[in-house]
Amino acid sequence: MEMIIDFPGGARVDAHFGPYTVKTDQPPMGGGEGSAPTPFAIFLASLGTCAGIYVLGFCRQRGLSAEGIRIIQRMHSNPKTGLVGKFELEIQVPPDFPEKYRPSLVRSAELCAVKKHFENPPQFEITTKEVAAA
Repeated sequence: MEMIIDFPGGARVDAHFGPYTVKTDQPPMGGGEGSAPTPFAIFLASLGTCAGIYVLGFCRQRGLSAEGIRIIQRMHSNPKTGLVGKFELEIQVPPDFPEKYRPSLVRSAELCAVKKHFENPPQFEITTKEVAAA
């Protein structure tokens, strides 16, 4: 997959891929307008929403309603590095959600592709290339 990242003005940075555009901005204290989430916030949201896709899929496969289910995502930062050191995903279910499916619901969330990339991070290669002006 290829994404085109561009700079539409101010502190905004957008990613374009296929028919989609993901817009980002910085908060006013970071030099932006706060018109969109920060890139890091979108990165963090990708974990919870990915787990959510697997939880939703589990429910759909078994004919269970996903109504009333939600995931609370918490992160804990390492005070020395400021980097996220731990994520918690709490799947909240309504009282009538069958007890027998709760462990399987957790296992389904653990299949999240974003989580798997955290556990086995890719290598990065960053280069520059001169191109003619358009």
